[in-house]
Amino acid sequence: MIKTLVFDFGNVFINLDIDGAIKNALNLFRLNEFPEEMMAINSLYEQGLLSSKEFLEFYSDNFPEIEENKIIDTWNFMLIDFPKHRLEFLQNLYQTKKHKLILLSNTNEIHIDWVKKHVTFYEEFQKCFDAFYLSHEIKLRKPDTEIFDFVLSKNKIYAPETLFIDDNFENITTAKKLGYKIWHINPETEDMIDLFKIKKDLF
Repeated sequence: MIKTLVFDFGNVFINLDIDGAIKNALNLFRLNEFPEEMMAINSLYEQGLLSSKEFLEFYSDNFPEIEENKIIDTWNFMLIDFPKHRLEFLQNLYQTKKHKLILLSNTNEIHIDWVKKHVTFYEEFQKCFDAFYLSHEIKLRKPDTEIFDFVLSKNKIYAPETLFIDDNFENITTAKKLGYKIWHINPETEDMIDLFKIKKDLF
């Protein structure tokens, strides 16, 4: 029986346009593909191992012709909207007290600043969780095993009684290997509010 629900944030609650963001960034930086160094910097920033200042300095140093505000807008391009019906579903779920609710998201300070500014109910959303983990705050990142072990030990929960919901295949793969039940959600065809319909065999 599932006792804990662990949710990703992007493409589970907030809609993302990842492909559009990649195309937009490649166009801005006049690149055909992202260099390994750039990918590494992005990863370090997401894990909280670089400050926002250091992150932006890297891009300003490498692309001095591009204004910092434009870099920030490009970084935030993937963030679309947070449909209110998902918050309402989460609030109802929280009120039942049937499951422990945990958020586990790979994200960064600039993205969260955008969310706090544009999602008026962000604080209400955050209050629905028993634990709220953002990669840049806990210095751990999916799909690394350590972050999934951290969630289990920190919350004293058991992987086979925990459902992990994420749109990223690598993240889902690691969680499954560690014994979590999983829902590899497809944001194009599925909505997290249909959790108990789609995963009814687990409840």
